[in-house]
Amino acid sequence: MKIMGRRDKSKKAEKDALANEEIQQDEIVQEQDDSADQKPESQEVSAEEELQRKYDELNDKYLRLYSDFDNFRRRTSKEQLELINKAGEGVIKVLLPVIDDFERAIEHNENSEDPVVIKEGFQLIYSKFLKTLEGKGLKAMESKGKPFDTELHDAIANFPVEDKRQKEHVIEVAEKGYLLNDKVIRHAKVIVGQ
Repeated sequence: MKIMGRRDKSKKAEKDALANEEIQQDEIVQEQDDSADQKPESQEVSAEEELQRKYDELNDKYLRLYSDFDNFRRRTSKEQLELINKAGEGVIKVLLPVIDDFERAIEHNENSEDPVVIKEGFQLIYSKFLKTLEGKGLKAMESKGKPFDTELHDAIANFPVEDKRQKEHVIEVAEKGYLLNDKVIRHAKVIVGQ
């Protein structure tokens, strides 16, 4: 057996220390390589997770917005129907007295033989009916003698005229036109001078 001296022991200790240091450095380098390999993977996974989270969030917002819009559309449609029904109800309520007048006139005319009284009765009812509708915004068009306007009139015929002032003007009204709150609801059917 060989006896080691101090020098030999210190050399062996140095060699062992260097070997341990190299092993430790190799382990550190290996750990760094492993962590470097794992970092992009974890970053990719987190990026995918982030994209998925954003997608889910946007999809949820879209679904909520779509649902809100659908509810809004249904609600406004229902409100519009209610408004139309109430408007119709209002017009009918104002016309009921006119119907009552017609019924009284019909009942009264069964026993009456005087045509002048019958005509006056119907003329009064007509005037009341027209005033009721005018109160709701209805207005008859004054078309005769006015220039022909395609926005207001429908020409059903052209008629030759000698007076140049009547050319392209309404010379006869076959059916009155009406405006409701200054909007055409029925075009006047007219004969135009040519």
